[in-house]
Amino acid sequence: MKDTDVLVIGAGPTGLTLAAALQARGIRVVVVDKLAAGANTSRAAAVNARTLEALDELDVTRRMVKAGLIAPRFTMRQGRRVLFPVDFSTLPTEHPYTLMLSQADTERLLLERLRELGGDVVRPKALSRITQDGTGVTATFDDGDTIRAGYAVGADGMHSTVRTEAGIGFAGGEFAESFTLADVRVTGEAPSDEVILFYAKDGLTVLAPLPGDIFRVVAPTTAAPQLPSARFVQALLDTRGFGPGRTVVTDLVWGSRFHIQHRVADSYRAGRLLLAGDAAHVHSPAGGQGMNLGITDAVALAGALTEVLRGGPDAALDAYSAAQRQRAERVLKLTGRLTRVATLPRPLRPLRNAGMRLAAEIPAVRRQLAVRLSGLATE
Repeated sequence: MKDTDVLVIGAGPTGLTLAAALQARGIRVVVVDKLAAGANTSRAAAVNARTLEALDELDVTRRMVKAGLIAPRFTMRQGRRVLFPVDFSTLPTEHPYTLMLSQADTERLLLERLRELGGDVVRPKALSRITQDGTGVTATFDDGDTIRAGYAVGADGMHSTVRTEAGIGFAGGEFAESFTLADVRVTGEAPSDEVILFYAKDGLTVLAPLPGDIFRVVAPTTAAPQLPSARFVQALLDTRGFGPGRTVVTDLVWGSRFHIQHRVADSYRAGRLLLAGDAAHVHSPAGGQGMNLGITDAVALAGALTEVLRGGPDAALDAYSAAQRQRAERVLKLTGRLTRVATLPRPLRPLRNAGMRLAAEIPAVRRQLAVRLSGLATE
């Protein structure tokens, strides 16, 4: 006898969305996570239009919009000069904007909805191994417990145990640059309704608003400290932002250093073991696509699993794997291109900026980038 229809490993945004979507359809689901608590820092912060559309049916979007900050514009700048404006406000969607919301709040709202639907997360509980046979999977945990399920989904991040146990390859590599990430409070020039990518001679810097008068700063840096100081972030804004002293850091909320991986799983399926989110794909945060792609993985997989568990063809899971993997490859191509453009050698940066200004003169180019960043592109 099976303990559950679907076992979800990992309770980040992807796992929580999948569990809530299955629970709403009447499918038995158990979610386990190795961490004692969910995210308590902002990490992913941009929620795009396609994700908001996908979460509408779970009655989560309205809560996210209430808690978040709407940014209808995305601009690429050199100091005060706009190189390339991206306007989401004319897109064919009920959500023509980027919603700025910390990952911690996104997870909190998804968990709240999952509990309303009768589900919850078992934690802390770490998967040690998982096997499958013709009728289901058996997961064994580090505390000795086992769970029997019809299917198991690895939503357990880049270092996925489920992916490893399934024997699925994870091809790709790592960008050479290290990146600084910091959430700060500032005074001076810092628009609250616009995400900015500064393309300065000294390098790229992202300045993005978050709720609570907080701003996210992301920048590739040659010698990024493990824990950036307010002084370090100030220097980035002075040399790469609006100009010295124009945006002043008054408080560092938190910060870290990271490296960018770009990888995609060889397949999202090995029999009854499936992958979604960062377990299936990781890439540059340029364009804010990572969490969004994981959430849309979850919505698509919930539909496929529901179809199969209700007697539909097993091929629905193969279709999920193929379609979402293809979407991930397109996202990796886009984010990789944005990252390479952002990290060009210093002598090439003036040419890059001139080219961006020329491209921005073409309305179709501006609209196409808006469509892709919003997640609404169909190819």
